[in-house]
Amino acid sequence: MPTIPIFPLGLVLLPGMPLPLHIFEERYKLMISECMAEEKPFGIVLFDGKAIQTAGCTARVIQVLHRYEDGRMDILTRGEQRFVVQALVERKPYMEARVAFFDDDPEAGGEDLPPLVETGVSRLRTLAEMGGTSDIEELSVLSDPRRLSFAIAALEEITPKEKQRFLEMTSIGKRLRTGVEVLEQLIERVQLTQQIQAIIGGNGHPPKTLLGKIAAPEE
Repeated sequence: MPTIPIFPLGLVLLPGMPLPLHIFEERYKLMISECMAEEKPFGIVLFDGKAIQTAGCTARVIQVLHRYEDGRMDILTRGEQRFVVQALVERKPYMEARVAFFDDDPEAGGEDLPPLVETGVSRLRTLAEMGGTSDIEELSVLSDPRRLSFAIAALEEITPKEKQRFLEMTSIGKRLRTGVEVLEQLIERVQLTQQIQAIIGGNGHPPKTLLGKIAAPEE
């Protein structure tokens, strides 16, 4: 069972996704320096301020963007393999863990993924046209089901908790279906926001179609 360095952060890294990092703590400057010298990855796990998630993703340094005189670094990493922490190892200034790697299961019944990909790309384009996301343009041309499923999950509008759920899924089809549902929710949210903005700039009376989206108070 391999042992890898662990970097707890308030975010979720997904396979294939880029992640810039500013390294400033001494223990993590040491960790990154060792990883680069040995050409090995380190693991990123979500830390929400209370607990560390056991499922994470390895990150590999692909570029050093800037080195500071005091040893701080700006680096660019990319997500690689998913893993589950089996046991913590205490032998260095930074955290290490023995991990078990995991990947997607074969799709049950040979699920037809192209229609899901087509729907996902369509929803991404709709969201982009509405101005509902800032990092959509390059994602809308993705055609590989696995890459698309993680790319949707990586959108900055999706919360770390939701991203963690995507990370732990081992079915491409399930990730795509969930991703499409999330995109549709984002589209509806943007539409509602735009309608509210139109009301503020108009006569102050909401259209009837909007009233049904506003929950009535409980009696």
